[in-house]
Amino acid sequence: MTRLIIAANRLPIRVSKTKNKLDIRHSPGGVASALSSLSQIYDQKCVGWPGITDGQLTGDEKVKITEKLTKKNYYPIFLSEKQLDSYYCGFSNETLWPLFHYFPARAVYENSFWQAYKEVNHIFCDKISNILKPNDIVWVHDYHLMLLPKMLREKYPHIAIGYFLHIPFPSFELFRLLPWRDDILDGLLGADLIGFHTYDYVRHFLSSVCRLRAIEHNAARLRIGHRIVKTDAFPMGIDYKKYSEASQNYEVQRETQKIRKKIGNRKIVLSVDRLDYTKGIIKRLEAFDLFLSQNPGYRGHVALIMVVVPSRTGVEDYAILRSELEQLIGRVNGVYGSIGQMPVWYLYQSLPFEQLTALYHCADSALVTPLRDGMNLISKEFVAVNTDGRGVLILSEMTGSASELGEAIIVNANNKAEIVAAIKKSLEMTVNEQLHRNRMMQKRLKRYTVSRWANDFVGTLDNVKQEQQKLSVRKLAEPARKELVWQYGKSKKRLLLLDYDGTMADIKSRTEKMTPDTELIEILKKLADDKKNELIVMSGTDKDTLTHWFGWLNTALIAEHGAWIRQKNAEWLPIEPLRNDWKQTIRPILEMYEDRTPGSSIEEKDFALIWHFDRSNPELAGLRTQEMRDAIMNLTENLSVGVFEGDRTLEIKNIGIGKSMAVEQWLKKENWDFVLAAGDDYTDEDLFAALPETAYSVKIGYDISEAKFNLHSVSELRTLLKEL
Repeated sequence: MTRLIIAANRLPIRVSKTKNKLDIRHSPGGVASALSSLSQIYDQKCVGWPGITDGQLTGDEKVKITEKLTKKNYYPIFLSEKQLDSYYCGFSNETLWPLFHYFPARAVYENSFWQAYKEVNHIFCDKISNILKPNDIVWVHDYHLMLLPKMLREKYPHIAIGYFLHIPFPSFELFRLLPWRDDILDGLLGADLIGFHTYDYVRHFLSSVCRLRAIEHNAARLRIGHRIVKTDAFPMGIDYKKYSEASQNYEVQRETQKIRKKIGNRKIVLSVDRLDYTKGIIKRLEAFDLFLSQNPGYRGHVALIMVVVPSRTGVEDYAILRSELEQLIGRVNGVYGSIGQMPVWYLYQSLPFEQLTALYHCADSALVTPLRDGMNLISKEFVAVNTDGRGVLILSEMTGSASELGEAIIVNANNKAEIVAAIKKSLEMTVNEQLHRNRMMQKRLKRYTVSRWANDFVGTLDNVKQEQQKLSVRKLAEPARKELVWQYGKSKKRLLLLDYDGTMADIKSRTEKMTPDTELIEILKKLADDKKNELIVMSGTDKDTLTHWFGWLNTALIAEHGAWIRQKNAEWLPIEPLRNDWKQTIRPILEMYEDRTPGSSIEEKDFALIWHFDRSNPELAGLRTQEMRDAIMNLTENLSVGVFEGDRTLEIKNIGIGKSMAVEQWLKKENWDFVLAAGDDYTDEDLFAALPETAYSVKIGYDISEAKFNLHSVSELRTLLKEL
C-alpha cells in the first residue's frame, strides 16, 4: 500500500497536561480527519503539532507522547512557546492571514516572525525526512507550511509533493505587498500539484508567478526547471452522508425538540462562525439590527441565534472584536427585546455535532456572510442537513462556496440593505421554492464530497508525476550521455553548433547582453583549439558584440539568428542580399506600442526589429501583441518580411533568415562523423529539424522541441561540454 504523508499545522489530536498527568484526546475536524476516506487506499502518516508546547513537557513525556502517537501513525512536532508565538500567532496569523483575506492594514511585517516561520518549516521538513521512503506521496496543507514543498524538493528531487491552500490566494496587487513574496512563491513551486478552492485563487496565483518570477503558464501548467507543475481548483466538500443523515440521530432529534420548545413559533435566523474579523460578524449583526428597524412586524417573531466559536483568545484584536460584538448584541436586545423574548441569542462557545446540526435543522435561514473566506463549509453543512428541503441559505459572494451554491441568496457582505432584503426574502420564501433551491444544491454536494475532493487531488497528483516521467525520458541522462561522449571521443570530424544566449550563458532578460564568463571562455577555447572540431557559436546578438567576445577564438560565428555569417578569421557577410528599408514603415508602429505598453522596449538589428515585453504586465502585453501582429501583417503582405513570436518577444525580420539556412554550408562541407547542436528557444527549432538523423540535438529546458534530448539548465550543458 502506497504511503501518504499528510503535513499540516495541527494533528487531529490534542495533548494536554494537568498536575503532571497527560491527556491525549481525538480532536474533531482538521485536515487529517477530512482525509480519513483515503485510509482504504493509502497508508496515512500525519505530521503536525499536538497542541501542547515544548516547555510544558519533560524529555520523558515527549518520548512517551511520541511513542503513543506513532502507534496511531501520528508524528508530533514539538514547538517552544516562542516558536509558536512567532510562527503561528505571528507570521501565519498576523502576516499571512490578514493579507490573504484582503485586510492589508492589519498585516504585520516583522522579520523575527519570518525567521520563526522558516525555522518551523525546516522542523517539519526534518520530521518528514525521518519517516520518508522513496515511493511516498507528501501532501502539504495550508498557509502555515508554504515553504515546505521547496525544502522537501531540494532534499528529494523525485518524490510526489502536493500542496493545498485552504484560504484565499490574494490578487497580485495585494500579494506583492509581502516582503518575502518571492520566497513564498518559490516554496509553493516546489510542489508538483498546487491546489486551491476556486479558479479565482488559481488565477491570482498564476498572475503572481508570472509577474514576480517571470514564469508563464500554459493551461495552468508551469515549467519549473525540468518539472511540470500543475495548478488547479479542487472545491473542498463535506461528509455529505454524515450531515444528511444527522436528523435521524436520536441525540440530534432531542436537541431539535429542545430548541423548538425554547424558541416557540418564532422564525430562526442562524449565524455560526469562528470569532474573526474576516467573518463579517459585526456587519451581519448590524444588518439584522437594520432589518428589525425597517420591519417592525417581525419584532418578537424572529430570533437571530449567533454561535461564535472562541478563537485566538490571547490576541488583543480578537478580544476587542468580542467586546464590540457583545456590546452591539446588548444594544440590539435592549432596543428590540422584551422579558422572555430576546431578538439575539448569543452563544460564545464551540458546539458538539448534535447541537450544531439540530440548529441547522431548526433554522429558517442561515446567514453566512464572511467578508472573505477560502471555502466556508458551514454553508454546505446547513444545506446538507435539511433533507426535508426547508431552510434558506443567505451566502456572501466572497466565499469560495458561492461558486458552487448558486441557488442560495447571494449577497455582498458589505451591503447592509442587500442583506436586509435577503433576510426578509428568506423568511417569506415559499416551501416549494426552498425545496427547489435546496434540492439543486444537495445534488451537487452529494456528488462532490470531501472523499471525492481528496481522491481527485491525489489522483491528479499521480497524473502529473506520470506526465513528468514521460518528459524525463527525453532528458540526456545515462546511458545516452555516455554514448554521446564516447561517440565524440572516437570521431575525427566533428561539427559543434552552439547557441550562446540562454544555452551557454544564463540571461535574465532577452534585451540584455550577457558578457561571457571565464569558465565559458575556457570551455570554448578548448573545443575551438581541437583540430578535429569545427566550432560555430550562434547568437541573436549583433555581429560587433560577437566579434568583441569571440572574434579572437578559432571559431566561426553566426549573428542575429542567421542574418550574418563569419567564417574563421574572416569578414562578416550577410547570409544573402537583404533589404532593410521596410524598417522605416514598421518602426513607428513598434514605437507606438512601446509607448502604450510600460516595460516594453525595441531592439533594432541590421535586418530585424524586435519588440521585447518581458518586463511588462503579461495580460496587457498579450493584448498588445495580438494588436501589433495584426497591424504589421497588413503592412508586410507584399514584402519579404515575417512576424515571429518568441519568448516574450515579437520579431519582425526578413523571411528566410534562420540558423538552419546559416549552417547549411557547414553541413554540406564535410561528411561529419559527429554533429552536436544545442539551443534554447524557437529560433533553434529550424536548425534541429535540419540536422542529419545521426546528429545529437539538445534543447535547454523541457518545452516541446525538434531536439532529440533535453537538459535542465545552462550549467548542465557546460558540464557536458567539459566532458568532451
